[in-house]
Amino acid sequence: MKKITNLLQKTLCFTMLLLVSQAFAQSGVLSGTITDTKGNALIGANVSAGSKSATTNENGSYTLSGLAEGKTTVTVTFIGYKTVVQEVAIKGATTANIQMEDESKSLDEVVVTGVVRQRTKLQSSVSVSSVNTAQIEQAAPRSTAEIFRSIAGIKAEPTGGEGNANITVRGIPIASGGAKFLQLHEDGLPVMQFGDVAFGNADIFVRNDQTLARVEAIRGGSASTLASNSPAGIINFISKDGKKEGGTLMQQVGVDFGQTRTDFEYGSPLSESLRFHVGGFYRQGEGPRNAGYTANLGGQFKANLTKEFKNGYVRLYVKYLNDKSIGYLPMPVKVSGTNANPNWSSVNGFDILQDTPHSALFLDNLTIGADGERRRSNIGDGMHPINTSFGAEMSFDLGDDWKVENRFRQNYIKGRFVSLFPAEVTTGGALATAFGVSNLTYANGPLAGTNFGNNSLAMRIHTFDTEINNFNNFTNDLKLSKKFGDVDLTLGYYRAFQNIGMSWLWNSYLMEVKGDNAALLNAGTATSNGLYAYGVPFWGNCCARNYDANYDITAPYAAAQWKANEKLTVDASVRFDSGKARGTYAGATQAVNLDVNNNGVIDSPEASVSVVDNANRKPINYDYDYTSYSLGLNYLLNENQSVFGRYSRGGRANADRLLFGPNVLNSGAAVGGLSADMVDQAEIGYKRRGTNHTFYATAFYSKVSEQNWDFGGGAGGIRQIQREYNAMGLELEGSYRMKDFNIMGNVTYTKAEIASDALNPAVEGNRPRRQADFIYNIVPSYKFGGKRQHLVGFSVIGTTKAYAQDDNKLVMPGYAYVNPFLSFELTQGLSATVNINNVFDTIGITEVEEGSIIENQDNIVRARAINGRTTSLTLAYRF
Repeated sequence: MKKITNLLQKTLCFTMLLLVSQAFAQSGVLSGTITDTKGNALIGANVSAGSKSATTNENGSYTLSGLAEGKTTVTVTFIGYKTVVQEVAIKGATTANIQMEDESKSLDEVVVTGVVRQRTKLQSSVSVSSVNTAQIEQAAPRSTAEIFRSIAGIKAEPTGGEGNANITVRGIPIASGGAKFLQLHEDGLPVMQFGDVAFGNADIFVRNDQTLARVEAIRGGSASTLASNSPAGIINFISKDGKKEGGTLMQQVGVDFGQTRTDFEYGSPLSESLRFHVGGFYRQGEGPRNAGYTANLGGQFKANLTKEFKNGYVRLYVKYLNDKSIGYLPMPVKVSGTNANPNWSSVNGFDILQDTPHSALFLDNLTIGADGERRRSNIGDGMHPINTSFGAEMSFDLGDDWKVENRFRQNYIKGRFVSLFPAEVTTGGALATAFGVSNLTYANGPLAGTNFGNNSLAMRIHTFDTEINNFNNFTNDLKLSKKFGDVDLTLGYYRAFQNIGMSWLWNSYLMEVKGDNAALLNAGTATSNGLYAYGVPFWGNCCARNYDANYDITAPYAAAQWKANEKLTVDASVRFDSGKARGTYAGATQAVNLDVNNNGVIDSPEASVSVVDNANRKPINYDYDYTSYSLGLNYLLNENQSVFGRYSRGGRANADRLLFGPNVLNSGAAVGGLSADMVDQAEIGYKRRGTNHTFYATAFYSKVSEQNWDFGGGAGGIRQIQREYNAMGLELEGSYRMKDFNIMGNVTYTKAEIASDALNPAVEGNRPRRQADFIYNIVPSYKFGGKRQHLVGFSVIGTTKAYAQDDNKLVMPGYAYVNPFLSFELTQGLSATVNINNVFDTIGITEVEEGSIIENQDNIVRARAINGRTTSLTLAYRF
């Protein structure tokens, strides 16, 4: 490995020296300013002439040196504005001031995520997509992860509520939950250093509101080297900054579901060199499913202040998020037919499109805390992030083509994740027999004290009750760039700290299967108000635990980009990640005859109580390191077409999911080779733009090694994973506009397999669970009215079939659901929009706990399904 690393370093150094040696100069100089139609400076616009390019500074100014004298074509691109192509005669020092026209759906957007220098999509050797605010409003996402449905190559399972979505890219598997190989960023820095912390997925701490300018996503490519722990890609939430004066006041109500939400934002220049932006949202309601109580409550506030200088800028920003949102876990679903051709439907009294096991009759939960204290939690808290953050970004031209950039952010994060997981669904009679009684009785609700039917469905419920004690994290990313003629060289130093402090404090209850305020159930003296255990004995009391871990991350990196000629651009980058994992963790032990409820009597659940075994805490004490690299090229076939190719290798360090298993020794050291997982990727692509269309096609191949764990049920409760995967496929993305009609969409084909499995060889050669061959999203729309001020359209989001588990038995059928939208401009600046998600109440299954059924009879499995029809009405005033 050392020889390979040395060879790689020598090769990269040679490549960079070669790039630098290509610099040369000519005689002409072109300079000027780029402004909008109101005369406001446009910062970050890309100006190119022949093989030369530059980005406008904080005054909107640019300079292109070394141009040949004579006529040349100047092209100016900037996100949100129409591309300008203008012929200029160069003679010595020449000035060209250019105005750009606003166009919210420009086809020449500038890429700022995961690249060395800002460039247009056409000029970049990466696969990148962006979703602007208009597209987001049309889709009316019910959660942050639903925004990702519009991005090619990204598979999001947004059935967990506002957060806790499973997200993956290009066939890289969802072995467990979250977004392991993908980073979520806000304004260029990660929300969490690790995207799949158990019950702390990164999307829990991100919200979409009117402060968002756009979402930009890069798949594969240079994401491996320009960010840590993100070899599969980066999704970047980019905020508005007040460059353009104006604001929005928006009110949204659920027409057929319980939600009221208010959004606001306003930004403006305060002077020629100072501007600000503020905004946020507040909402409350039951949510898209029948919870029986106010399940979503809270909001977010964001603000930033930008000061421009002659040679750069400084931006300060703050964010406060305090938002409770219900978290949906698997629920009872009926399945009949065969494993290969199953029929999915609702069970009696529980609609899988509209209902949830949550209930107003089950909100209070008493547990023993991580330090042995008595603790009460409210199940209505759901996913409750409390996130206070502040940060800054700055960029300065130092002269002589030197530039320095720095971004930093401090996040203070705490909160809670609590939801209901059905560990078993069976008949009341079967559960009564298991507890040695003739029948169950209602523990609460209008039927309290009466018998529960032995043929009616009931559940063992585990309360996934977790305290987020400390997820504080700090990130600093420093870059120093130098332009040597046609070569851009960047050296960077990334420093980050991530705390993962969490306590799992779970109980077990009996509950009826009912979609409208289900009641708890008693099994004689074995239960107390529906509670049958402080702990989860059905899973071997696996899951009382606490961990206090800290991850110290250092990553120097280097990148070079060479514009060989007017058509060919080559880039290379390398990153060396190293980290120190320190801390302690403790599992469960059983306390005998502990009077948890302090009533002076030892009830049956108190005879053996799961508590955190603080007396036998184990150390976390290991280091890790890995090297990532990426090499890409982009070739302009002409001004409207390009092809690109790239090969990358990137890593992802394992964090909390390495604990509580055989992969960490009693000394705290990690088993060799398992502290980080690696992803190898190759891709080739074609990009085309026209006056009324865009088209992108990317073929990809990836190879992944992974260690992980997942809830597998059974006596142990948790299954370990140690595998390698292969995947190949094709992404297609495009748009077409014909007068007032527009259509955009994407489709991704993926062929993936489990290449090897150290712990379960029987699944080798199978398709990874929940991986479909095709996923797609198509959005046609039509403008109408005298000024074409109104809009009507719909999106179709779909997937082909996939397997529920890795044994490839039970099929989750393909589905496609339709989401119409209609927007009217009532008067100048005031609009009304109606959005309907899943208008035809299509059943779409995204996750199943069971891997097979008994064929040709009714089975009850535990699954997550997309939400049924929800309609929202939004009034927006833009000023």
